[in-house]
Amino acid sequence: MTEMQQPHGKGTPDLALSGWVEYGGRRLSGDEILSLLREDPCAALHFGGEFSFTCGEWQGRDHFGIAPGDGPAGTLTRNGAFIGRIDPGYPAGDLEAAIIEAVALRAVDGAAVALSGGVDSALVAAVARLPCVVVGLEGSHDLVRALALAEALGLSCEAVTVTEREVEAALREVVGVLGDPNPVDASIATTESFVARWAGERGYRRILAGQGADELFGGYARYLESPDLAASLAAGVDDIPRQVARDSAVASLYGTAFSLPYLDLRVVAAARAIPPAEKVCGGVRKLPLRKVAERHLPLEFARGEKKAMQYGSGIWKAIGHLSRANGYKKSVQGYLTDMGRDMHGH
Repeated sequence: MTEMQQPHGKGTPDLALSGWVEYGGRRLSGDEILSLLREDPCAALHFGGEFSFTCGEWQGRDHFGIAPGDGPAGTLTRNGAFIGRIDPGYPAGDLEAAIIEAVALRAVDGAAVALSGGVDSALVAAVARLPCVVVGLEGSHDLVRALALAEALGLSCEAVTVTEREVEAALREVVGVLGDPNPVDASIATTESFVARWAGERGYRRILAGQGADELFGGYARYLESPDLAASLAAGVDDIPRQVARDSAVASLYGTAFSLPYLDLRVVAAARAIPPAEKVCGGVRKLPLRKVAERHLPLEFARGEKKAMQYGSGIWKAIGHLSRANGYKKSVQGYLTDMGRDMHGH
């Protein structure tokens, strides 16, 4: 996001900040951040939020690396030397209270919600009460479901209906940014690119989204069959920074950023305290999250199963069709790889 320079007189280092910082549950202004860092730079070890900053010889970045920046995620460094891990150290509290606070910190002016109609984004939308957007091909599951949900909640929701030709153009843009993505990442990023473009064109600086909930609460179908659910969930959480980097790269094309309430460290702490067997239970995934959602959403949306956004939007199917139409009968990966080579002149 935008770099913010805070000049403060001769001999005082400026603050270059991307994103936003909260400290003790309160969003800080640039002046407040600079004052804290001048008094004790190690105060940054307890920063929450979605941020990347440089202040003189000090550099810090949020825990998951949600805000774009050069420094490593979740670390405070001084002249490039590691000082410590950035973690506010929130105790494991009530999950519902953690989600409400995480959304409230992000639901400020200049924000919107990416809504697909699934429980993750639906709960964020219900709490945030912000304008929403849904993306999909005409007649797709997500368009129908998200608009029905928005109507039920009394929220404004704009539908971005895309064509296969537009999917192809967006896919090329995504491959240009991500290099040689696998088909799943390419289809997710293509879907996100339409959301980010919509937000950027309307001046929304932040897009609240439901990413992270599947990893924290056990949302993937594979978790139902996992022989070691705890290990599967841990592997999913370990993959979050990679996914965050992908999403950030796409959003930055349009001068906006994804903001992720479920990756607020309050929510992470509450989620980690819940035993894996309570997250995926009796064939139901994300059970703790659904219980919270039942208090904020119509039951059909709190309990309903939904396909991932690349499937529900129809974009995965469109990419498969484009691949075959371009002569790649069996390999979407081959289609993407050759597209990348053509774009980068290899």
